[in-house]
Amino acid sequence: MIKPAEVPLRTTLDPRLAEEWELVLLAQGLTPRVDQGANGVVLSVPEKEVKTALASLAAYERENPPKLQKRDHPIEPPNWIAGIVAAELLLGFYFVTVMRGTTVPWFERGSADANRILLGELWRAVTALTLHTDLAHAVGNAVAAAIFLSTLFGMLGVGLGFALVVLAGAAGNLANAFLQGSPHVSVGASTAIFGAVGMLGGLGVVRRSRISSAKRRAWIPVAAALGLLAMLGTGGPRVDVLAHFFGFLFGGVLGILSAFIFSRFPGPKVQWFFGCVALATLIYCWILALR
Repeated sequence: MIKPAEVPLRTTLDPRLAEEWELVLLAQGLTPRVDQGANGVVLSVPEKEVKTALASLAAYERENPPKLQKRDHPIEPPNWIAGIVAAELLLGFYFVTVMRGTTVPWFERGSADANRILLGELWRAVTALTLHTDLAHAVGNAVAAAIFLSTLFGMLGVGLGFALVVLAGAAGNLANAFLQGSPHVSVGASTAIFGAVGMLGGLGVVRRSRISSAKRRAWIPVAAALGLLAMLGTGGPRVDVLAHFFGFLFGGVLGILSAFIFSRFPGPKVQWFFGCVALATLIYCWILALR
């Protein structure tokens, strides 16, 4: 007996979706076939059933539109406005702290002086993130902030993203101070920016691991983040490599944790809460530094 020719109708990387298609056609009295192909799972039917099968699948999809799976995430566009505002604030604070004639001891009181931190002045781990020694330093970090923070804010929201970046930067400065000890002193937002890079890697790993079609490539975000750390965070005689590494490390951990805690994009109340906490922390740390 000659087997009737079969025509492939659909291909998917999701075996569960292929099973749904098969059940729909079986319910219509058709004879579908599901096979593993080079590009995914292939649904086929005999040539004489093609017209009926296509109509049945179209009707099913009209009644049951595809929904975002519970553990899947949409691809959020970068929040360029928030990222650029963050970059402008970094530059603005640089000009405030280096103005001629200023009597405020910004760097003396706010730098991440390891000796002073070890003596209990923990606020320096936060205030140092806002200080830059020269224009090139400030501009470089501002450009990096506009790029990486925009992407992070698009994934987590401005408030939550801002709070986690400050936390990663402060934790990185604290770890760096405890490891390097006196007389190490550092300033700059780069520790927090590499925290954002690590966070993007951590978020990417968890989100890819939740999508069956991307599990095999879940390591790619971490590899990309490590590449950025190697390219941008280790060159130059004045680069604080350990601070960058610790910021990256803490950012990665926070990215993984936030991906598990916030299965969906946090709403406005969450964003406002974390944003206000982060801003209040910055202000309070500077109050402690300048009192």
